[in-house]
Amino acid sequence: MASSIDFIEYVADQLAPAGEITCKKLFGEYSIYCDGKLIGLICTNQLFIKITPTSESLLTDCPKAPPYTGSKPYFYIDFIETPDSLITVIKAMWDKLSFPKPRKPKSK
Repeated sequence: MASSIDFIEYVADQLAPAGEITCKKLFGEYSIYCDGKLIGLICTNQLFIKITPTSESLLTDCPKAPPYTGSKPYFYIDFIETPDSLITVIKAMWDKLSFPKPRKPKSK
C-alpha cells in the first residue's frame, strides 16, 4: 500500500520547524528531505528517520525497523503528533548529513 498524499503533507507540516521539508516519490513511496538533505523515508504511511551517530545518541528508546523488505533499518517514528524532540534530532543530525550527489545527464 502506497503512502497517501494527506500523510505526506501532514509529516511535512509537522517537521516544517526543522527547515524546508520536501518529499520525492521513490518507487511508490517517498524520500523526505530537510533543506536538501535526505533525512528519511515515508513508507506505507509510516515515517522512518536515518540512523546516524547523532540520531542514535538522541533517539535511544526509538524502535528500529526496515521501511520495506530488504532495506537496512531506520528509526521508526511513532510520535509525529508531538514532533518537538524529532525536530531537535533533525536539526542536530543535519550538519553531519551530505547533500545528494548530482545526477549525471542522460545520454542520448
